[in-house]
Amino acid sequence: MASSSKKIKNNEEFPTDWDIDYYRADHESDEHWQMRRHFMELHKDKFPEDRLVCLAAVFTNMEFMGCRYPSETMQLVAELSKEVVKDYRKSRETRLKRTFVAASEAAEARVKGRR
Repeated sequence: MASSSKKIKNNEEFPTDWDIDYYRADHESDEHWQMRRHFMELHKDKFPEDRLVCLAAVFTNMEFMGCRYPSETMQLVAELSKEVVKDYRKSRETRLKRTFVAASEAAEARVKGRR
């Protein structure tokens, strides 16, 4: 059993042979799943399954939806996700940026002949 479990700080052992793919949601995009999956793969030997699944969900909520959590949680997830987000954020820099304009500004510009 030693090969399928790891020790954590308080000498508690937990299994590491669980299936990450079990946690993919039907509605989850490939991009979100790949990020969440990579996060779990990197840290599978550091946290029990239930805690890691929650941390991975927090990570994707922070990264993709801008969610905020208590500062201790934000700091932990930011540290754990450094390697995961590096390439993703770099690839996002080259994507087309969208500029949102208020409807009133768009209408005014159209009336003035600017498109």
